[in-house]
Amino acid sequence: MGQQEATYDHRAIEERWQREWDDADVFRVPDDAEDPEYVLAMFPYTSGQLHMGHVRNYAITDAFARYRRMDGEEVLHPMGWDSFGLPAENAAEERDTNPREWTERCIEQMRDQFESLGFGYDWEREVTTCDPDYYKWNQWLFTEFRENDLVERQAATVNWCPSCETVLADEQVEGDDELCWRCDTPVTERDLDQWFFKTTEYADDLLESIDDLDGWPTNVRDMQRNWIGRTDGAEVPFTLHTPDGDEDVVAFTTRLDTIHGATYFALAPDHPLAEAAAERDDDVAHFVEEVADPDGDEPQGVRTDITATNPATGEEIPVVVADFVLSDVGTGALMAVPAHDERDHEFAQSHDLPIRQVVEPEDEADADAVDVQEAAYTEDGVLVDSGDYSGLDSETAREELTADIGGAESAVQYQLRDWGVSRQRYWGTPIPIVHCEDCGPVSVPDEDLPVELPEFVHTTGNPLDAAEDWKHTECPECGEPAVRETDTMDTFVDSSWYFLRFTSPDLDDAPFDVDRANDWMPVDEYVGGIEHAVMHLLYSRFVTKAFADLDMLDHREPFEALTTQGMVLGEDGTKMSKSKGNGVSPERITEEYGADTARLFTLRAARPDKDFPWSEEGVRSSRAFLERLLSMAREVDAGATTSDLDPAGEYVARETAATVADATEYFDEMEFNRAVQAVDELVSLLVRYRDRDSVDESVVARGVEVAVKLLAPVAPHVTEECWTTMGGDGFVAEADWPTPDRDVSDHDKATRLVEQTREDVRDIVDTAGIEDPTGVDVVTAPEWMYDVLELAKDADGNVVGSVMSDESLQRHGEDAADYAKDLAAQAPAFPDVLGPDAERATLERAAWLVESEFDAPVRVLAADEADDDVASKAEPGRPAIHVHEG
Repeated sequence: MGQQEATYDHRAIEERWQREWDDADVFRVPDDAEDPEYVLAMFPYTSGQLHMGHVRNYAITDAFARYRRMDGEEVLHPMGWDSFGLPAENAAEERDTNPREWTERCIEQMRDQFESLGFGYDWEREVTTCDPDYYKWNQWLFTEFRENDLVERQAATVNWCPSCETVLADEQVEGDDELCWRCDTPVTERDLDQWFFKTTEYADDLLESIDDLDGWPTNVRDMQRNWIGRTDGAEVPFTLHTPDGDEDVVAFTTRLDTIHGATYFALAPDHPLAEAAAERDDDVAHFVEEVADPDGDEPQGVRTDITATNPATGEEIPVVVADFVLSDVGTGALMAVPAHDERDHEFAQSHDLPIRQVVEPEDEADADAVDVQEAAYTEDGVLVDSGDYSGLDSETAREELTADIGGAESAVQYQLRDWGVSRQRYWGTPIPIVHCEDCGPVSVPDEDLPVELPEFVHTTGNPLDAAEDWKHTECPECGEPAVRETDTMDTFVDSSWYFLRFTSPDLDDAPFDVDRANDWMPVDEYVGGIEHAVMHLLYSRFVTKAFADLDMLDHREPFEALTTQGMVLGEDGTKMSKSKGNGVSPERITEEYGADTARLFTLRAARPDKDFPWSEEGVRSSRAFLERLLSMAREVDAGATTSDLDPAGEYVARETAATVADATEYFDEMEFNRAVQAVDELVSLLVRYRDRDSVDESVVARGVEVAVKLLAPVAPHVTEECWTTMGGDGFVAEADWPTPDRDVSDHDKATRLVEQTREDVRDIVDTAGIEDPTGVDVVTAPEWMYDVLELAKDADGNVVGSVMSDESLQRHGEDAADYAKDLAAQAPAFPDVLGPDAERATLERAAWLVESEFDAPVRVLAADEADDDVASKAEPGRPAIHVHEG
C-alpha cells in the first residue's frame, strides 16, 4: 500500500499495542474486585472461522467494556468456547479425526483471530465447555437437580436411522423425503427413554418475571412470553363410549361458554384411544400411519367407532382422530365447536358435521349479520340455545359452567415443555447415571465426577454405546455390574450457566464461588444473536432460578440488559454466506486495512441491533478517518496553553465539550454509530479551524485529545498510538473518560440557531445570485420580542391579550400585537430559543464559519445597531440577514 502504510502502519501498531496490553494485564480483573461491570458476548461455537458477524458482535461488547473501564469501572469482560456439539462430531467423521483434536485446533485458530482484532478479554478466565474441569459441573448440576426433583426420565419420540442404528438430530434429517444425512436411508421415529429438566415447574416464574426485564428488547420479551405460552381455561371431562367400555377423557378449552355447540370430539393421532381405534379400523390406521400431518395447511381427520357424551347437553356426538390435535398440547383431546372456532369450522364443513351457533354478538344488528354456516364467530358475546345459560355473557357463562359441570375445573395450560437434555451422540457431557438391574438409574457420586468421555470410536451407531470398556461399570449403590448412561447432554446445558463460571473459573470444589457470583452477577450487558432469543435465554433463566432456590445465588435473573445484534449483510443486501459467494473474510480486511478499520466500520455503519450491508467504500472511508486522526495527533502541540480564547476558539472549545456530552450519552446507550459520527464531525471541525490564519493551538490539542479518547473504545490500537504521540500518560485504554469543560446545556438550541443562520445566508446568496459577497450582517431581534415569546408560552390560550396587557410591551404597539398574533397561530408549538444575550454570543462565536465559507467578513448586530428595514425582519431564533455585494 506504499504511501498509505507510511502514514499508518496498522500491522506494526496493532502488534505493538496488543503486546503492551498483554504485558501490563490491562484487561485482567482481580478476584477481589467489588461488583465489576460485567460485559459479556454470547461465547462462540468453535467452528474455527470467524465471519464479519462475529467481528461485529464482539466489537460491540469490547467497545462497551472499554468505555466503561475508561469511565472508572472495574470491568469483567471474559471469553470462552461453546465447544461441544454435533458439528464437531460431523467434522471429525468427515476428516477421519476425533472431535477433541478438531475442536482444539479450532479454538487455537479462533483465539488467534480474537487477539489479532485487539479484543480486551481477561484471558485468565477463559473457559472451554469440552474440558472435563468444566463439564464436571454440568454433571454435578444434573445430579443436584435430580436430587431436588428437577430431573425426570420419560419416553420421548426421536428420529431413528435403521441403517446407521442411531438417533439423528433434526438437522441430520434431510429433504422432504426425510433421509439420513449420512446414508440416505428413510428416517423413522422411535420412542426412547430420555432425561428431562423440569422447566415447566418454573413456567409461572419464568413468565411473570419477564415484566421485570426492563433492559431487554420488547421483541425478545414477547418471544419468551409466546414460547412459555400460558393459556387460562378449563378442563372438562367427556365420557367416551368405546367397544371396550366407557372412559372419561378430559378436554382443555378456553371457551367453555361454547360447550352447548360442541358437535364432535377430537383425539390426537397418538392418543391411546386413537391407537386402539386404529387396531380395530383400517381407515383409522391408514390415517394415523400415513396421512396425519400436524404441519399441514388443512386440518385432516377420520371418524372412529367411538362416541362421546357432551356433559352439558347429554347429547352423544361423534369422535374423530384429527391431526390438528397434538398430544403435547392441552390434553391431546378437545371438544370441537365449529360455529365458534375457525379450525373446527373448516374440519366440520369438509366432513359434513353439524355447525350449531350458541354465542351471538350483544348488539342485535351485529347478530343479524353473523352466519356461522359461512364462517365461525369467534368473539365473546351472549349465549343462545344454551339452556339455562342462554342470555348470559360469555365470561359469566364460563364461570357458571365451570362450577356446574361435574368434574370441570379451572386450569392453566402452557406451551412450554420440559427440557429434553438427552442426546444420542458422542461429543457432549456424559450424563452421570449408571443403570443397575436392581437399583435402577443411579446417580454417579460427586467424588467420582467427572465421568470423562472415552476415546472416540468411529461407528455407525452411538460411539459411547460402542465403548465397551467405558460403558460397563459397577453400581455405586450395590456394587453389582451396571451400565453407564450412553446419552450425552444437550449443549444448551453448557451455555445455561457459563456466565457464572467466569466469576471463578479455576474453582475446584464448586461450579462457582457463591459469594463472588452474588457480588458480580447479574451480567450488566449481554450481547448476542436474535437466534438465541428463546432457547438459550430461557434455559439460562431457568438454571439461574433453580440455583437461587438451591440457595446458591441471590439473583433470579442472569442478564440485566440484553442487546441482540443485527446481521452484516452482503453488498447485495442479503445475508452473508459462502453458498451465495457474498461473504467477506475478516482476515483480508484486517490484513489490508487493519483491525481498527474493521471494528470502526462495523460499529459506525448502524446501531448494534440493526442489519447493515457490507460496503468496501465504507471500509476505505473508515481507514481514511483513522489516518486523518493519526496525522493530527502527530502534528498537534500537546503542551499548548491559553487563558483567553477569541470567539472562534471558544466556538470550537464548546463544540468539543458538546461532543463529549453527546458521545458519552451515545456510549451509555450503545449507539456507537452516533458516537463515531459525533467524533467524525468534531475532527472535521478541528481540521477546518486549524486551516484558519489565527489558531489557538490549545483548542486543537484539547479537541484532538477528546477525539482520541472518545474513539479509543472503537479503534483501540490507533488511538493508543495517538495517545503516546501526544505525550499521554500510560495507556489511553486506562485513561479517564473525558468530561465537558464548559456548560453545554443549551447546545442543541445553539446548534439549530447556527445551522439555520448559515442556511439562510446560503439561500440569500443563491437566490440573489451574489457571486462575490463583501460582507454579511447578522441581526438579532430586539429584546422585547423575547419578552413577548416568554409571555406567549405562559398565556392560557389568549396570547395576544396576555401580551398587550403588559405595560412594558404596549409601547411597541402594532409590532408587539403582530408578533403576538404570529405566535398565537403557532401555539402550542412555540419556538424554543436562546435568550437575547446567549443568542448574540452564539452567533459571534460561529461567525468564522460563515466567513470561511463565503470569504467575507461577518458582523453580528443587535437590532438597534442595524438599519430598520433589516432589523424588522429579525425574530428570536431567526436573525435577519443582509448580504453586501460589490
